[in-house]
Amino acid sequence: LLRPADKATNPLNKDLDWEGINAFCEQLNKELEGPPLATRLLAHKIQSPQEWEAIQALTVLELCMKSCGKRFHDEVGKFRFLNELIKVVSPKYLGSRTPEKVKSKILELMYSWTLGLPHEVKISEAYQMLKKQGIVKCDPKLPDDAPFPPPPPRPKNIIFDDEEKSKILARLLKSSHPEDLRAANKLIKEMVQEDQKRMEKISKRVNAIEEVNNNVKLLTEMVTNYSKGETTESNEDLMKELYQRCERMRPMLFRLASDTEDNDEALAEILQANDNLTQVINLYKQLV
Repeated sequence: LLRPADKATNPLNKDLDWEGINAFCEQLNKELEGPPLATRLLAHKIQSPQEWEAIQALTVLELCMKSCGKRFHDEVGKFRFLNELIKVVSPKYLGSRTPEKVKSKILELMYSWTLGLPHEVKISEAYQMLKKQGIVKCDPKLPDDAPFPPPPPRPKNIIFDDEEKSKILARLLKSSHPEDLRAANKLIKEMVQEDQKRMEKISKRVNAIEEVNNNVKLLTEMVTNYSKGETTESNEDLMKELYQRCERMRPMLFRLASDTEDNDEALAEILQANDNLTQVINLYKQLV
């Protein structure tokens, strides 16, 4: 996790590195110790004397809270982590030398979590304590998208989120018998392999849809500008090749659709890509 954390919060970044931020979120979801390790790394970077590094770390924290689910929420909702945030805003600790922008972002996040995650009671307690101490004069005004909805239910078998396997794993890890620890190690490997397969499936789908959309866009432009007798032979050949490629992509999309029945959003993307493909194939047949 250290490498993606450094990339996502590098003070030399000119803008927010969304690719790095997403990579950090994905990595912490994959690792058994991801959430506790991630919060320790982020706490250190949020306390950086460099304002831009701290702001980037808070952006990473905000995105992880929105997309990494209950395991991460539980870790942020512990006093161990909340105290690290309190240090940054409290004049008793680092507050007197922390930039205002960093302090106000921390208070904004804490307030949004009290609204979005009311069951994480320690977050609310920490925020109320800051109010009593006069560090929070009034509740910050939140951007429209701040109080976040709970993340959508994640599909079964996602690493360490399969409740049954997680319970078995917790029991095995508590044991002092070597055979139980060997079984835990085997189970972790199986869960990691399952997750890698799931990630490969997602990557394959995303790349396939992108390829379809690129071919559809190019062929649509060429067919729209086609004029019989005026379009060059090389352009006609290219159009024909693109058309044939689009035809070959249809069975691939059907296979993807049958493999994605448990994810409505992904299925909608595939069906939309298939509609676009059908339209451009019909347009080519009609005009060329």
